[in-house]
Amino acid sequence: MDYKVVYDNWLTNPMLNPEGKKELESISNDEKEKEYRFGGELAFGTAGMRGLIGYGTNMMNVYTVRRATQGLAEYIKSLGITAQERGVVISFDTRNKSNEFAKVAAGILAANKIRVYLFNEVHPVPMLSYAVRRLKTIAGIMITASHNPKEYNGYKVYGEDGAQMSPEATAEVVKYISQITDYFSVKEAEKGSLSYAYITKVPNGVDKSYYKTLTKLALSAKAVKSVGKNLKLVYTPIHGSGYVPVTTILKKLKINATIVEEQINYDGDFSTVKVPNPENKETLQMGIDLAKKINADVVFGTDPDADRLGVVIKNNDGEFFALSGNQVGILLLDYILLRLKEDGKLPENGIVIKSFVSTSMAKPIAKHYGVELIDVPVGFKFIGEKIKQYEEDNSKTFIFGFEESCGYLRGTHCRDKDAVVASMLFAEMVCYYTSKNKTVYSRLQQLYEDFGCVLDSTVSVQYSGLNAMKEMNAVVDSLKTRSIEKLDIYTVTAMRDYSNQTRKVVGGQVEALDTPATNAVYYELENGSFICVRPSGTEPKLKIYYSVKANDTSSAEKALDVLKKAFEKELSSNSKKSEGAVKKPTSVDKKEPVKAETKVAGKSAAKPSAKTEVKAEAKAPAKTTQKVEEKPTAKTETKATVKAPDK
Repeated sequence: MDYKVVYDNWLTNPMLNPEGKKELESISNDEKEKEYRFGGELAFGTAGMRGLIGYGTNMMNVYTVRRATQGLAEYIKSLGITAQERGVVISFDTRNKSNEFAKVAAGILAANKIRVYLFNEVHPVPMLSYAVRRLKTIAGIMITASHNPKEYNGYKVYGEDGAQMSPEATAEVVKYISQITDYFSVKEAEKGSLSYAYITKVPNGVDKSYYKTLTKLALSAKAVKSVGKNLKLVYTPIHGSGYVPVTTILKKLKINATIVEEQINYDGDFSTVKVPNPENKETLQMGIDLAKKINADVVFGTDPDADRLGVVIKNNDGEFFALSGNQVGILLLDYILLRLKEDGKLPENGIVIKSFVSTSMAKPIAKHYGVELIDVPVGFKFIGEKIKQYEEDNSKTFIFGFEESCGYLRGTHCRDKDAVVASMLFAEMVCYYTSKNKTVYSRLQQLYEDFGCVLDSTVSVQYSGLNAMKEMNAVVDSLKTRSIEKLDIYTVTAMRDYSNQTRKVVGGQVEALDTPATNAVYYELENGSFICVRPSGTEPKLKIYYSVKANDTSSAEKALDVLKKAFEKELSSNSKKSEGAVKKPTSVDKKEPVKAETKVAGKSAAKPSAKTEVKAEAKAPAKTTQKVEEKPTAKTETKATVKAPDK
């Protein structure tokens, strides 16, 4: 149906609320905006749905949330009365409209006679995942857009194992959603009605049990007791849901942390930062300023739904730099395996799981400790699936999982990224090395000396408009048909096509890949280096991952520069020969001095527009560069106290 017709139908529908009517009337003369809002429908995938907050079929609003929830309700009802009785647990983060959308989802499920456990306060992703498992519900819903800009919100669905819903179950939900053509026909249970009684509060014992579970995952009680109370550590929740759980677990372990007070309050506009993404150094700037004031060596922060952890540490020159997700990953991996080995608790059948785009340096570290490591596609649900498999067949003992995008998990208490347990472990790791008169930075350098230098870099090219996903997929698809055997000094040894689940060795031999299908092209290079290109599953971004191995930092930096230029040339040539053209957005380029791995992060766009995010001095092909400078904001110092922040 023509977007103009759909727009008119919404605008004239008597069921449209006053806020929606006013908003749609304001764009009556903006055809481009109307086309974006009504030219398509917000996609629902294995990561749920995510979009700009606003009215329209391609936006996050009460009507799209109702429709999605009704589709989920129909799926649950198809599983039988037991599934309905087990119910769904719902949580939400601090974003604008998150609380409202959570209540809307609860009302729809209740109207369908499905039991609902609704958190009455903000709770993060890992606690939602834990609650699904603890309460044995059939599903879970998390209202969040993770680390996206303030203009976004989203809707994530979890399966009964606490992991994001499987592709098979998602397909069934999508089938039911697509059958609902009238967005205004879906009704919620009204307060006071019999159906509304299906909504109950999540029992208080769930939170207590979660914290108790996490304390059992601690590894260095002696070191914490020795230095924890005097530790100089800075934490910021960046106005998100991590404040209460992170400060609670640190207090339980008696690890002192100084909190960035101005970023405690729940603020859906994230007023003190440009984007609430803790892997960007500028997002943690207030924490860095506070660290300088109290002479702390480590700053860490969590994103709005507390599934990602970002860390900034001080180097030997006293300068702060942001660790990449890969660096935090190898530091936590090494620390966990080291402590388990020292205590004689390292399982013989232990296994570590990472995404295939995460640093290859994890492999030699795991090998050093005699632990198996496997790769899975991008998306923590795949790590969750492996944990479930190993629990069912008792073949492996899960130790640790991570993704380069700052997601980490130790323990099987939840099946998604858990920045609360990651915060606990990182703080504990600081205590451990402090007790030995060492620093986290010195340990990182030791790892590079022991296992060689690996320089990992990611370029994120942001697309816009209704055809963003189609355009990104076209870029990846076009690479599958090209034969690339040489990238300057690097020889390509094999190409993996994850969509067809094949690995083609240069020379012609084709092997099957035992992995779930996903749209990504991965080039294996000699000496273990690699390049991977894939579209993001949660944002309109094309991601290009580079990983270079070398004997030392200087050699790695030179090799990375050569590799990037060679591949950019291939992309440019490919764009001219096919429809899969890489966008040419404006680049935001920032550089941070790091001895072993440089990380540079640009800013995301508030609305879909051409932008790039660049890590490790990486520049997207054929872009212009715009330098952006931010002024630090003032902050105050406060000790960690556990209280509900202002709403």
